[in-house]
Amino acid sequence: MMQSKTTFIAISLLLAIGLSACDKPGPAEQAGKKMDQAASDTGKKVGETVDKLENKMTEQGAKSAQAFDDTEITAKVKAELLGEPGLKSLQISVDTVKGVVTLTGTVDSKANSDKAKARAMAIGGVRDVTNQLVVTSAK
Repeated sequence: MMQSKTTFIAISLLLAIGLSACDKPGPAEQAGKKMDQAASDTGKKVGETVDKLENKMTEQGAKSAQAFDDTEITAKVKAELLGEPGLKSLQISVDTVKGVVTLTGTVDSKANSDKAKARAMAIGGVRDVTNQLVVTSAK
Protein backbone atom coordinates (compact mmCIF):
# COMPACT_ATOMS: atom_id res chain seq x y z
CA MET A 1 0.00 0.00 0.00
CA MET A 2 2.83 2.36 0.88
CA GLN A 3 4.63 1.48 -2.31
CA SER A 4 1.54 2.23 -4.44
CA LYS A 5 1.21 5.64 -2.77
CA THR A 6 4.85 6.41 -3.48
CA THR A 7 4.42 5.29 -7.07
CA PHE A 8 1.32 7.40 -7.37
CA ILE A 9 3.12 10.46 -5.96
CA ALA A 10 6.11 9.88 -8.24
CA ILE A 11 3.89 9.58 -11.29
CA SER A 12 1.99 12.72 -10.24
CA LEU A 13 5.24 14.63 -9.85
CA LEU A 14 6.44 13.49 -13.25
CA LEU A 15 3.16 14.56 -14.81
CA ALA A 16 3.31 17.93 -13.06
CA ILE A 17 6.87 18.51 -14.27
CA GLY A 18 5.90 17.42 -17.77
CA LEU A 19 2.92 19.74 -17.82
CA SER A 20 4.96 22.65 -16.55
CA ALA A 21 7.51 22.00 -19.28
CA CYS A 22 4.66 22.13 -21.83
CA ASP A 23 3.67 25.60 -20.57
CA LYS A 24 6.98 27.05 -21.67
CA PRO A 25 6.52 28.38 -25.17
CA GLY A 26 8.61 26.79 -27.83
CA PRO A 27 10.20 28.65 -30.73
CA ALA A 28 7.11 28.16 -32.91
CA GLU A 29 4.82 29.52 -30.20
CA GLN A 30 7.10 32.49 -29.61
CA ALA A 31 7.18 33.18 -33.35
CA GLY A 32 3.38 32.93 -33.45
CA LYS A 33 3.04 35.35 -30.55
CA LYS A 34 5.44 37.78 -32.23
CA MET A 35 3.42 37.56 -35.45
CA ASP A 36 0.20 38.15 -33.53
CA GLN A 37 1.74 41.16 -31.79
CA ALA A 38 3.09 42.52 -35.08
CA ALA A 39 -0.33 42.09 -36.70
CA SER A 40 -1.99 43.83 -33.75
CA ASP A 41 0.54 46.71 -33.85
CA THR A 42 0.10 47.04 -37.61
CA GLY A 43 -3.67 47.10 -37.21
CA LYS A 44 -3.41 49.87 -34.62
CA LYS A 45 -1.08 51.91 -36.84
CA VAL A 46 -3.36 51.46 -39.85
CA GLY A 47 -6.30 52.58 -37.72
CA GLU A 48 -4.41 55.65 -36.51
CA THR A 49 -3.35 56.50 -40.05
CA VAL A 50 -6.91 56.17 -41.31
CA ASP A 51 -8.12 58.42 -38.49
CA LYS A 52 -5.48 61.05 -39.34
CA LEU A 53 -6.40 60.83 -43.02
CA GLU A 54 -10.10 61.25 -42.22
CA ASN A 55 -9.32 64.31 -40.10
CA LYS A 56 -7.22 65.86 -42.86
CA MET A 57 -9.91 65.16 -45.44
CA THR A 58 -12.49 66.80 -43.19
CA GLU A 59 -10.25 69.85 -42.73
CA GLN A 60 -9.58 70.08 -46.47
CA GLY A 61 -13.28 69.75 -47.19
CA ALA A 62 -14.05 72.59 -44.80
CA LYS A 63 -11.30 74.74 -46.33
CA SER A 64 -12.56 74.00 -49.83
CA ALA A 65 -16.10 74.86 -48.82
CA GLN A 66 -14.88 78.13 -47.27
CA ALA A 67 -12.86 78.99 -50.40
CA PHE A 68 -15.90 78.26 -52.54
CA ASP A 69 -18.07 80.43 -50.30
CA ASP A 70 -15.50 83.25 -50.46
CA THR A 71 -15.35 83.03 -54.25
CA GLU A 72 -19.13 83.11 -54.44
CA ILE A 73 -19.29 86.14 -52.13
CA THR A 74 -16.64 87.97 -54.17
CA ALA A 75 -18.58 87.34 -57.38
CA LYS A 76 -21.84 88.55 -55.80
CA VAL A 77 -20.20 91.72 -54.43
CA LYS A 78 -18.63 92.48 -57.83
CA ALA A 79 -21.99 91.97 -59.53
CA GLU A 80 -23.67 94.23 -56.96
CA LEU A 81 -21.08 96.97 -57.46
CA LEU A 82 -21.32 96.62 -61.22
CA GLY A 83 -25.08 97.18 -61.04
CA GLU A 84 -24.76 100.25 -58.84
CA PRO A 85 -25.04 103.51 -60.80
CA GLY A 86 -22.32 106.01 -60.05
CA LEU A 87 -19.73 103.46 -58.95
CA LYS A 88 -16.86 102.82 -61.30
CA SER A 89 -16.81 99.18 -60.38
CA LEU A 90 -13.85 98.39 -62.63
CA GLN A 91 -11.71 100.55 -60.35
CA ILE A 92 -12.76 98.59 -57.27
CA SER A 93 -11.15 95.29 -56.38
CA VAL A 94 -12.93 92.82 -54.15
CA ASP A 95 -11.30 90.09 -52.11
CA THR A 96 -13.00 87.80 -49.62
CA VAL A 97 -11.38 85.71 -46.90
CA LYS A 98 -13.57 83.73 -44.51
CA GLY A 99 -16.52 85.96 -45.26
CA VAL A 100 -14.64 89.22 -44.71
CA VAL A 101 -14.73 91.36 -47.84
CA THR A 102 -11.91 93.80 -48.55
CA LEU A 103 -12.55 96.61 -51.01
CA THR A 104 -9.52 98.28 -52.60
CA GLY A 105 -9.12 100.73 -55.45
CA THR A 106 -10.37 104.21 -56.04
CA VAL A 107 -13.70 106.03 -55.97
CA ASP A 108 -14.50 109.65 -56.74
CA SER A 109 -16.22 110.51 -53.46
CA LYS A 110 -16.67 109.50 -49.84
CA ALA A 111 -20.34 108.87 -50.59
CA ASN A 112 -19.44 106.30 -53.25
CA SER A 113 -16.96 104.69 -50.89
CA ASP A 114 -19.68 104.35 -48.27
CA LYS A 115 -22.15 103.14 -50.88
CA ALA A 116 -19.74 100.42 -52.05
CA LYS A 117 -19.21 99.28 -48.47
CA ALA A 118 -22.94 99.23 -47.78
CA ARG A 119 -23.66 97.25 -50.96
CA ALA A 120 -20.96 94.74 -50.10
CA MET A 121 -22.24 94.38 -46.54
CA ALA A 122 -25.74 93.64 -47.86
CA ILE A 123 -24.59 90.47 -49.64
CA GLY A 124 -25.51 87.23 -47.89
CA GLY A 125 -22.59 85.45 -46.22
CA VAL A 126 -20.56 88.64 -45.71
CA ARG A 127 -19.38 88.84 -42.11
CA ASP A 128 -17.60 92.17 -42.39
CA VAL A 129 -16.30 94.67 -44.94
CA THR A 130 -12.88 96.27 -44.80
CA ASN A 131 -13.10 99.41 -46.85
CA GLN A 132 -9.68 100.42 -48.18
CA LEU A 133 -11.04 102.49 -51.05
CA VAL A 134 -9.13 105.67 -51.74
CA VAL A 135 -11.14 108.75 -52.59
CA THR A 136 -9.63 110.64 -55.52
CA SER A 137 -10.84 113.87 -56.99
CA ALA A 138 -13.42 113.50 -59.74
CA LYS A 139 -12.07 114.06 -63.24
